[in-house]
Amino acid sequence: MSRTRCFLPPYLLQHLASARPDVAARWEGTLAVDERLRSARLMASGRMAAGPSTGSTASTAAGGAWVVHTAGNGTDLPGDVVRSPGDEPSGDLTVDEAAVGIAGSLALFEEVYGRSSYDGEGATVSLTVHYGRDYANAFWDGTQLVFGDGDGEVFDRFTKPVDVLAHELAHAVTEHTAGLEYQGQSGALNESVSDVFAACLKQRLLAQTPLEADWLIGEGLFLPGVDARGLRDMANPGTAYDDPALGRDPQPAHLDDYVDTTDDNGGVHLNSGIPNRAFHLAALGIGGTSWDGAGRVWYAALTGGQVHARTDFAGFAAATVAAARELGGAEHVEAAWEQVGITPATVEDGRTGGPGLPPPPGSESARSVRVRRGGGFAGLTTEAEVDLDGDDERAGELRGLVERIDLTGLRTGRPQPDRFVYDVQLPGASARVFEQDLTEDLRRVVELVLDQ
Repeated sequence: MSRTRCFLPPYLLQHLASARPDVAARWEGTLAVDERLRSARLMASGRMAAGPSTGSTASTAAGGAWVVHTAGNGTDLPGDVVRSPGDEPSGDLTVDEAAVGIAGSLALFEEVYGRSSYDGEGATVSLTVHYGRDYANAFWDGTQLVFGDGDGEVFDRFTKPVDVLAHELAHAVTEHTAGLEYQGQSGALNESVSDVFAACLKQRLLAQTPLEADWLIGEGLFLPGVDARGLRDMANPGTAYDDPALGRDPQPAHLDDYVDTTDDNGGVHLNSGIPNRAFHLAALGIGGTSWDGAGRVWYAALTGGQVHARTDFAGFAAATVAAARELGGAEHVEAAWEQVGITPATVEDGRTGGPGLPPPPGSESARSVRVRRGGGFAGLTTEAEVDLDGDDERAGELRGLVERIDLTGLRTGRPQPDRFVYDVQLPGASARVFEQDLTEDLRRVVELVLDQ
Protein backbone atom coordinates (compact mmCIF):
# COMPACT_ATOMS: atom_id res chain seq x y z
CA MET A 1 0.00 0.00 0.00
CA SER A 2 1.34 3.41 -0.81
CA ARG A 3 2.03 5.53 2.18
CA THR A 4 0.40 8.88 1.67
CA ARG A 5 -1.64 10.31 4.52
CA CYS A 6 -3.76 13.47 4.24
CA PHE A 7 -5.49 15.44 6.97
CA LEU A 8 -9.06 16.40 6.03
CA PRO A 9 -11.92 13.87 6.46
CA PRO A 10 -14.66 13.41 3.79
CA TYR A 11 -17.85 14.33 5.59
CA LEU A 12 -17.03 18.06 5.84
CA LEU A 13 -16.84 18.56 2.08
CA GLN A 14 -20.31 17.11 1.66
CA HIS A 15 -21.72 19.89 3.84
CA LEU A 16 -19.53 22.56 2.25
CA ALA A 17 -20.56 21.53 -1.25
CA SER A 18 -24.27 21.68 -0.41
CA ALA A 19 -24.29 24.67 1.95
CA ARG A 20 -21.55 26.80 0.37
CA PRO A 21 -21.16 25.71 -3.27
CA ASP A 22 -19.12 28.80 -4.10
CA VAL A 23 -16.49 27.78 -1.55
CA ALA A 24 -16.67 24.08 -2.38
CA ALA A 25 -16.08 24.72 -6.08
CA ARG A 26 -13.07 26.84 -5.27
CA TRP A 27 -11.19 24.19 -3.36
CA GLU A 28 -12.54 21.04 -4.97
CA GLY A 29 -10.26 21.85 -7.89
CA THR A 30 -7.36 22.41 -5.52
CA LEU A 31 -7.96 19.16 -3.72
CA ALA A 32 -7.82 17.42 -7.09
CA VAL A 33 -4.21 18.57 -7.36
CA ASP A 34 -3.35 15.65 -5.10
CA GLU A 35 -4.13 13.36 -7.99
CA ARG A 36 -0.81 14.32 -9.55
CA LEU A 37 1.07 12.77 -6.69
CA ARG A 38 2.32 9.23 -7.09
CA SER A 39 3.70 6.86 -4.52
CA ALA A 40 5.84 3.98 -5.78
CA ARG A 41 6.16 2.44 -2.38
CA LEU A 42 4.00 -0.06 -0.61
CA MET A 43 2.73 0.04 2.93
CA ALA A 44 3.40 -3.11 4.98
CA SER A 45 0.01 -4.98 4.69
CA GLY A 46 -1.83 23.58 17.35
CA ARG A 47 -2.97 25.94 17.14
CA MET A 48 0.48 27.57 16.97
CA ALA A 49 -0.55 30.97 18.21
CA ALA A 50 -1.08 29.55 21.69
CA GLY A 51 2.28 27.82 21.63
CA PRO A 52 5.84 29.06 21.59
CA SER A 53 7.02 31.80 19.28
CA THR A 54 7.61 30.70 15.70
CA GLY A 55 11.21 31.71 15.82
CA SER A 56 12.54 34.28 18.24
CA THR A 57 15.85 32.40 18.03
CA ALA A 58 17.33 29.94 15.59
CA SER A 59 17.73 27.34 18.29
CA THR A 60 13.96 27.27 18.81
CA ALA A 61 13.68 25.06 15.73
CA ALA A 62 16.82 22.99 16.00
CA GLY A 63 15.87 19.45 17.06
CA GLY A 64 16.64 16.51 14.79
CA ALA A 65 17.37 16.41 11.07
CA TRP A 66 14.79 18.22 8.97
CA VAL A 67 14.54 20.60 6.02
CA VAL A 68 11.67 22.89 5.01
CA HIS A 69 10.96 23.59 1.33
CA THR A 70 8.51 25.89 -0.38
CA ALA A 71 6.51 24.86 -3.43
CA GLY A 72 5.80 28.54 -4.16
CA ASN A 73 2.09 27.68 -4.56
CA GLY A 74 2.98 25.16 -7.24
CA THR A 75 2.76 21.38 -6.98
CA ASP A 76 6.30 20.24 -7.76
CA LEU A 77 7.84 18.46 -4.78
CA PRO A 78 9.86 19.00 -2.74
CA GLY A 79 10.43 22.59 -3.92
CA ASP A 80 13.12 25.06 -2.89
CA VAL A 81 14.93 24.76 0.44
CA VAL A 82 14.04 27.67 2.74
CA ARG A 83 15.03 26.57 6.25
CA SER A 84 17.08 23.91 8.05
CA PRO A 85 18.20 23.38 11.67
CA GLY A 86 20.38 26.23 12.91
CA ASP A 87 19.02 28.76 10.41
CA GLU A 88 17.61 32.07 11.60
CA PRO A 89 13.82 32.47 11.23
CA SER A 90 12.95 33.09 7.60
CA GLY A 91 10.34 35.76 8.21
CA ASP A 92 7.77 33.61 6.38
CA LEU A 93 5.28 32.68 9.09
CA THR A 94 4.32 29.41 7.42
CA VAL A 95 7.93 28.30 7.01
CA ASP A 96 8.78 29.16 10.60
CA GLU A 97 5.67 27.43 11.97
CA ALA A 98 6.69 24.29 10.10
CA ALA A 99 10.22 24.54 11.50
CA VAL A 100 9.04 24.89 15.10
CA GLY A 101 6.47 22.12 14.65
CA ILE A 102 8.83 19.55 13.18
CA ALA A 103 11.55 20.31 15.72
CA GLY A 104 9.05 19.86 18.55
CA SER A 105 7.64 16.66 17.07
CA LEU A 106 11.04 15.07 16.59
CA ALA A 107 12.03 16.10 20.12
CA LEU A 108 8.89 14.48 21.53
CA PHE A 109 9.64 11.13 19.94
CA GLU A 110 13.35 11.20 20.74
CA GLU A 111 13.35 12.70 24.22
CA VAL A 112 10.26 10.94 25.56
CA TYR A 113 10.07 7.68 23.61
CA GLY A 114 13.69 7.23 22.55
CA ARG A 115 12.81 7.16 18.85
CA SER A 116 15.14 8.84 16.35
CA SER A 117 12.90 10.30 13.64
CA TYR A 118 9.91 8.49 12.18
CA ASP A 119 11.87 5.43 11.08
CA GLY A 120 13.79 5.00 14.33
CA GLU A 121 17.06 5.46 12.43
CA GLY A 122 17.37 9.23 12.27
CA ALA A 123 15.92 9.83 8.79
CA THR A 124 15.88 13.47 7.74
CA VAL A 125 12.31 14.78 7.61
CA SER A 126 11.46 16.73 4.47
CA LEU A 127 8.62 19.26 4.62
CA THR A 128 7.02 21.34 1.88
CA VAL A 129 4.85 24.39 2.57
CA HIS A 130 2.91 26.74 0.26
CA TYR A 131 1.74 23.71 -1.73
CA GLY A 132 -0.78 24.50 -4.47
CA ARG A 133 -3.21 27.41 -4.62
CA ASP A 134 -6.02 27.61 -2.08
CA TYR A 135 -5.00 24.08 -1.15
CA ALA A 136 -6.89 23.01 1.98
CA ASN A 137 -5.10 19.89 3.13
CA ALA A 138 -1.92 18.39 4.58
CA PHE A 139 -0.44 14.94 4.05
CA TRP A 140 2.50 12.58 4.47
CA ASP A 141 3.26 10.84 1.16
CA GLY A 142 5.73 8.24 2.40
CA THR A 143 8.62 10.59 1.68
CA GLN A 144 7.72 13.98 3.10
CA LEU A 145 5.19 16.21 4.84
CA VAL A 146 3.21 18.61 2.65
CA PHE A 147 1.06 21.56 3.76
CA GLY A 148 -1.36 23.81 1.91
CA ASP A 149 -2.14 27.43 2.77
CA GLY A 150 -5.90 26.82 3.14
CA ASP A 151 -8.69 28.05 0.90
CA GLY A 152 -9.06 31.53 2.41
CA GLU A 153 -12.76 30.96 3.02
CA VAL A 154 -13.07 28.11 5.52
CA PHE A 155 -9.57 26.84 6.27
CA ASP A 156 -6.50 28.79 7.38
CA ARG A 157 -2.96 27.58 6.67
CA PHE A 158 -2.32 24.00 7.73
CA THR A 159 0.92 24.81 9.53
CA LYS A 160 -0.90 27.05 11.99
CA PRO A 161 -2.05 24.33 14.43
CA VAL A 162 1.13 22.55 15.53
CA ASP A 163 -0.85 19.37 16.11
CA VAL A 164 -1.61 19.03 12.38
CA LEU A 165 2.10 18.64 11.71
CA ALA A 166 2.53 16.16 14.57
CA HIS A 167 -0.50 14.21 13.34
CA GLU A 168 1.05 13.71 9.91
CA LEU A 169 4.48 12.80 11.29
CA ALA A 170 2.82 10.24 13.56
CA HIS A 171 1.34 8.58 10.46
CA ALA A 172 4.93 8.02 9.35
CA VAL A 173 5.77 6.48 12.73
CA THR A 174 2.77 4.15 12.50
CA GLU A 175 3.79 3.19 8.96
CA HIS A 176 7.24 2.17 10.19
CA THR A 177 5.94 0.28 13.24
CA ALA A 178 2.54 -1.46 13.39
CA GLY A 179 1.58 -0.54 9.81
CA LEU A 180 -2.13 -0.29 10.64
CA GLU A 181 -4.21 -0.73 7.49
CA TYR A 182 -6.13 2.37 6.57
CA GLN A 183 -9.65 0.97 6.58
CA GLY A 184 -12.30 0.08 9.11
CA GLN A 185 -11.25 -0.19 12.75
CA SER A 186 -7.54 -0.53 12.00
CA GLY A 187 -7.77 2.65 9.92
CA ALA A 188 -9.61 4.47 12.71
CA LEU A 189 -6.81 3.39 15.05
CA ASN A 190 -4.27 4.73 12.54
CA GLU A 191 -6.03 8.09 12.66
CA SER A 192 -6.42 7.98 16.45
CA VAL A 193 -2.74 7.21 17.07
CA SER A 194 -1.87 10.30 15.03
CA ASP A 195 -4.28 12.39 17.09
CA VAL A 196 -2.83 10.95 20.31
CA PHE A 197 0.72 12.06 19.57
CA ALA A 198 -0.54 15.35 18.11
CA ALA A 199 -2.25 16.05 21.44
CA CYS A 200 0.86 14.98 23.34
CA LEU A 201 3.01 17.42 21.37
CA LYS A 202 0.62 20.34 21.77
CA GLN A 203 0.31 19.77 25.51
CA ARG A 204 4.07 19.37 25.88
CA LEU A 205 4.77 22.65 24.10
CA LEU A 206 2.17 24.40 26.25
CA ALA A 207 3.32 22.63 29.45
CA GLN A 208 -0.24 21.49 30.17
CA THR A 209 -1.59 18.63 32.25
CA PRO A 210 -4.44 16.49 30.93
CA LEU A 211 -6.83 18.50 33.12
CA GLU A 212 -5.60 21.83 31.74
CA ALA A 213 -5.56 20.83 28.07
CA ASP A 214 -8.43 21.54 25.66
CA TRP A 215 -7.92 18.22 23.79
CA LEU A 216 -8.80 19.84 20.47
CA ILE A 217 -7.18 18.71 17.23
CA GLY A 218 -6.82 21.49 14.66
CA GLU A 219 -7.71 24.40 16.93
CA GLY A 220 -7.23 27.56 14.87
CA LEU A 221 -7.49 25.73 11.54
CA PHE A 222 -10.88 27.28 10.73
CA LEU A 223 -11.08 30.94 9.78
CA PRO A 224 -13.15 33.50 11.73
CA GLY A 225 -16.84 33.21 11.02
CA VAL A 226 -16.82 29.41 11.01
CA ASP A 227 -18.51 28.02 14.12
CA ALA A 228 -15.83 25.52 15.04
CA ARG A 229 -13.51 25.12 18.03
CA GLY A 230 -11.37 22.68 16.05
CA LEU A 231 -11.64 19.68 13.76
CA ARG A 232 -11.94 17.05 16.50
CA ASP A 233 -12.41 17.02 20.28
CA MET A 234 -10.72 14.02 21.87
CA ALA A 235 -12.38 14.61 25.24
CA ASN A 236 -15.88 15.00 23.79
CA PRO A 237 -16.04 13.54 20.27
CA GLY A 238 -18.91 14.96 18.26
CA THR A 239 -18.74 18.48 19.73
CA ALA A 240 -15.87 20.20 17.87
CA TYR A 241 -18.07 22.15 15.46
CA ASP A 242 -21.65 22.94 14.54
CA ASP A 243 -21.75 25.23 11.55
CA PRO A 244 -24.25 25.73 8.72
CA ALA A 245 -21.59 25.04 6.11
CA LEU A 246 -19.79 22.22 7.93
CA GLY A 247 -22.76 20.59 9.61
CA ARG A 248 -22.40 19.09 13.07
CA ASP A 249 -19.33 17.12 14.12
CA PRO A 250 -20.40 13.49 13.50
CA GLN A 251 -17.74 11.65 15.53
CA PRO A 252 -19.04 8.96 17.93
CA ALA A 253 -17.68 8.70 21.47
CA HIS A 254 -18.80 5.14 22.25
CA LEU A 255 -18.73 1.84 20.40
CA ASP A 256 -22.54 1.71 20.56
CA ASP A 257 -22.54 4.60 18.08
CA TYR A 258 -19.92 3.16 15.72
CA VAL A 259 -20.60 4.42 12.19
CA ASP A 260 -20.73 1.64 9.61
CA THR A 261 -20.28 3.51 6.35
CA THR A 262 -18.89 3.10 2.85
CA ASP A 263 -17.36 6.58 2.99
CA ASP A 264 -13.92 7.57 4.25
CA ASN A 265 -12.42 4.06 4.02
CA GLY A 266 -15.02 2.75 6.43
CA GLY A 267 -15.32 5.91 8.52
CA VAL A 268 -11.72 6.14 9.72
CA HIS A 269 -11.97 9.85 10.60
CA LEU A 270 -15.36 9.33 12.22
CA ASN A 271 -14.76 6.27 14.38
CA SER A 272 -11.36 7.45 15.56
CA GLY A 273 -13.36 9.42 18.11
CA ILE A 274 -13.89 6.23 20.12
CA PRO A 275 -10.21 5.35 20.76
CA ASN A 276 -9.46 9.09 21.04
CA ARG A 277 -11.77 9.36 24.02
CA ALA A 278 -10.25 6.21 25.53
CA PHE A 279 -6.81 7.85 25.42
CA HIS A 280 -8.17 11.02 27.03
CA LEU A 281 -9.72 9.02 29.85
CA ALA A 282 -6.56 6.98 30.32
CA ALA A 283 -4.46 10.15 30.47
CA LEU A 284 -6.71 11.56 33.19
CA GLY A 285 -6.60 8.30 35.13
CA ILE A 286 -2.86 7.72 34.93
CA GLY A 287 -2.10 11.35 35.75
CA GLY A 288 1.11 13.27 35.27
CA THR A 289 1.40 14.54 31.70
CA SER A 290 -0.24 12.94 28.69
CA TRP A 291 3.05 12.47 26.85
CA ASP A 292 4.90 10.90 29.75
CA GLY A 293 1.97 8.92 31.15
CA ALA A 294 -0.63 7.51 28.79
CA GLY A 295 1.52 8.51 25.81
CA ARG A 296 4.26 6.08 26.85
CA VAL A 297 1.68 3.33 27.14
CA TRP A 298 0.25 4.00 23.67
CA TYR A 299 3.73 4.19 22.14
CA ALA A 300 4.76 0.92 23.77
CA ALA A 301 1.59 -0.72 22.44
CA LEU A 302 2.19 0.61 18.93
CA THR A 303 5.78 -0.61 18.80
CA GLY A 304 5.65 -3.70 21.02
CA GLY A 305 4.71 -6.26 18.37
CA GLN A 306 1.18 -7.08 19.55
CA VAL A 307 -0.42 -4.55 17.18
CA HIS A 308 -0.33 -5.42 13.49
CA ALA A 309 -1.86 -4.29 10.22
CA ARG A 310 -5.46 -5.36 10.89
CA THR A 311 -5.70 -5.04 14.64
CA ASP A 312 -9.15 -3.85 15.71
CA PHE A 313 -10.24 -1.75 18.69
CA ALA A 314 -10.35 -4.69 21.10
CA GLY A 315 -6.94 -5.89 19.98
CA PHE A 316 -5.37 -2.46 20.38
CA ALA A 317 -7.02 -2.05 23.77
CA ALA A 318 -5.44 -5.34 24.86
CA ALA A 319 -2.03 -4.13 23.70
CA THR A 320 -2.34 -0.92 25.71
CA VAL A 321 -3.42 -2.81 28.83
CA ALA A 322 -0.46 -5.17 28.45
CA ALA A 323 1.90 -2.20 28.04
CA ALA A 324 0.39 -0.49 31.08
CA ARG A 325 1.04 -3.58 33.20
CA GLU A 326 4.73 -2.98 32.54
CA LEU A 327 4.68 0.80 32.77
CA GLY A 328 1.94 1.31 35.35
CA GLY A 329 -1.69 2.35 35.24
CA ALA A 330 -3.22 -0.83 33.79
CA GLU A 331 -6.43 -0.42 35.79
CA HIS A 332 -6.92 3.10 34.42
CA VAL A 333 -6.27 2.00 30.85
CA GLU A 334 -8.68 -0.91 31.07
CA ALA A 335 -11.33 1.32 32.66
CA ALA A 336 -10.89 3.91 29.90
CA TRP A 337 -11.59 1.36 27.17
CA GLU A 338 -14.57 -0.02 29.05
CA GLN A 339 -16.04 3.49 29.31
CA VAL A 340 -16.12 3.71 25.50
CA GLY A 341 -17.67 0.25 25.18
CA ILE A 342 -14.58 -1.79 24.32
CA THR A 343 -13.49 -4.92 26.17
CA PRO A 344 -9.80 -5.64 25.56
CA ALA A 345 -9.35 -8.87 23.61
CA THR A 346 -7.19 -11.68 24.90
CA VAL A 347 -4.21 -12.82 22.85
CA GLU A 348 -6.06 -16.05 22.12
CA ASP A 349 -8.93 -14.13 20.55
CA GLY A 350 -6.75 -13.19 17.59
CA ARG A 351 -9.03 -10.25 16.97
CA THR A 352 -8.22 -8.33 13.82
CA GLY A 353 -9.80 -6.09 11.28
CA GLY A 354 -13.23 -4.81 12.08
CA PRO A 355 -15.44 -3.33 9.37
CA GLY A 356 -13.25 -2.63 6.37
CA LEU A 357 -13.40 -0.94 3.02
CA PRO A 358 -16.58 -1.81 1.13
CA PRO A 359 -16.54 -2.81 -2.52
CA PRO A 360 -17.09 -0.11 -5.11
CA PRO A 361 -20.64 0.57 -6.30
CA GLY A 362 -22.15 -1.63 -8.97
CA SER A 363 -22.00 -0.85 -12.66
CA GLU A 364 -24.66 1.32 -14.22
CA SER A 365 -25.75 1.60 -17.81
CA ALA A 366 -26.92 5.23 -17.64
CA ARG A 367 -25.32 7.62 -20.12
CA SER A 368 -23.71 9.73 -17.44
CA VAL A 369 -20.47 10.09 -15.50
CA ARG A 370 -20.66 10.23 -11.71
CA VAL A 371 -17.73 10.85 -9.36
CA ARG A 372 -17.84 10.59 -5.59
CA ARG A 373 -14.82 11.67 -3.54
CA GLY A 374 -14.12 10.89 0.11
CA GLY A 375 -11.12 10.96 2.42
CA GLY A 376 -8.67 13.77 3.00
CA PHE A 377 -7.69 15.20 6.38
CA ALA A 378 -11.18 16.54 7.14
CA GLY A 379 -13.01 13.39 6.01
CA LEU A 380 -15.26 15.28 3.59
CA THR A 381 -17.40 13.71 0.87
CA THR A 382 -18.65 15.28 -2.35
CA GLU A 383 -20.18 13.92 -5.51
CA ALA A 384 -21.44 15.18 -8.86
CA GLU A 385 -22.78 13.81 -12.13
CA VAL A 386 -22.69 14.92 -15.76
CA ASP A 387 -25.22 13.73 -18.34
CA LEU A 388 -23.26 12.71 -21.43
CA ASP A 389 -26.25 13.23 -23.72
CA GLY A 390 -27.28 16.57 -22.25
CA ASP A 391 -26.28 20.12 -23.15
CA ASP A 392 -23.61 20.41 -20.44
CA GLU A 393 -20.51 21.97 -22.02
CA ARG A 394 -18.36 19.30 -20.33
CA ALA A 395 -20.18 16.40 -21.98
CA GLY A 396 -18.22 16.44 -25.23
CA GLU A 397 -14.80 16.13 -23.62
CA LEU A 398 -16.11 13.55 -21.16
CA ARG A 399 -17.47 11.37 -24.00
CA GLY A 400 -14.01 11.29 -25.54
CA LEU A 401 -12.42 10.36 -22.20
CA VAL A 402 -14.98 7.62 -21.56
CA GLU A 403 -14.14 5.99 -24.91
CA ARG A 404 -10.48 5.71 -23.87
CA ILE A 405 -10.88 4.58 -20.26
CA ASP A 406 -11.02 0.88 -19.40
CA LEU A 407 -11.98 0.59 -15.72
CA THR A 408 -11.87 -3.20 -15.84
CA GLY A 409 -8.15 -3.15 -16.57
CA LEU A 410 -7.30 -0.53 -13.98
CA ARG A 411 -4.75 -1.60 -11.38
CA THR A 412 -5.28 -0.10 -7.93
CA GLY A 413 -3.49 -0.42 -4.62
CA ARG A 414 -4.79 0.22 -1.13
CA PRO A 415 -6.16 3.34 0.58
CA GLN A 416 -3.62 5.80 1.92
CA PRO A 417 -4.20 7.58 5.24
CA ASP A 418 -5.64 11.05 4.74
CA ARG A 419 -5.58 10.86 0.92
CA PHE A 420 -8.66 10.93 -1.30
CA VAL A 421 -10.71 8.00 -2.57
CA TYR A 422 -12.83 8.20 -5.73
CA ASP A 423 -15.85 6.14 -6.77
CA VAL A 424 -16.00 6.61 -10.54
CA GLN A 425 -19.08 5.49 -12.44
CA LEU A 426 -18.99 5.44 -16.23
CA PRO A 427 -21.58 4.00 -18.62
CA GLY A 428 -21.47 0.24 -18.07
CA ALA A 429 -18.64 0.18 -15.53
CA SER A 430 -17.61 1.53 -12.15
CA ALA A 431 -14.57 1.33 -9.89
CA ARG A 432 -13.14 2.60 -6.64
CA VAL A 433 -9.85 4.37 -7.38
CA PHE A 434 -7.39 5.65 -4.81
CA GLU A 435 -5.87 9.06 -5.42
CA GLN A 436 -2.38 7.80 -6.16
CA ASP A 437 -3.74 5.37 -8.78
CA LEU A 438 -5.59 7.88 -10.95
CA THR A 439 -4.49 7.85 -14.58
CA GLU A 440 -4.18 11.09 -16.53
CA ASP A 441 -7.57 10.46 -18.16
CA LEU A 442 -9.27 9.66 -14.85
CA ARG A 443 -7.72 12.74 -13.28
CA ARG A 444 -9.26 14.84 -16.02
CA VAL A 445 -12.63 13.16 -15.49
CA VAL A 446 -12.46 14.05 -11.79
CA GLU A 447 -11.57 17.67 -12.57
CA LEU A 448 -14.37 18.04 -15.09
CA VAL A 449 -17.09 16.46 -12.94
CA LEU A 450 -16.19 17.87 -9.53
CA ASP A 451 -14.65 21.24 -10.38
CA GLN A 452 -17.84 22.98 -11.46
